[in-house]
Amino acid sequence: MKKENKVRLKNCVAGVFAATALVWHLQAADANEEIIKDVMKTYHKAPKGVDAVYKKAIDGTATPDELKKLVAAYQKLATTKPLKGDATGWKDKTSKLLAAAQALEKGTPGAVAQYKEAVNCKACHSVYKPN
Repeated sequence: MKKENKVRLKNCVAGVFAATALVWHLQAADANEEIIKDVMKTYHKAPKGVDAVYKKAIDGTATPDELKKLVAAYQKLATTKPLKGDATGWKDKTSKLLAAAQALEKGTPGAVAQYKEAVNCKACHSVYKPN
């Protein structure tokens, strides 16, 4: 094989690998965004006149099933990467949120205060929510 053809082949293979990596990256970003949006919509927002699950958790009116689902949602959230901002800080915040929700589910004393601190919306949105 001519040297010229070898160079073309190497460039072509490199291009295929780069394109594949880009597609994987974009799919992962879409999956992260979908999980984050789903958790926020399902557990942190509610129709007007209805308390969101996170609010019910703070007030002590969330059912055991709601708390179980909240913990499962935060477990998913903790596996995502932020759409913006530092991944290490994101992992720290989502891990604290998960731990606080697990404490609520178990009925651990002081869990409400721990959860209130961890569920600080502005602290996350100001750093991690895309414009």
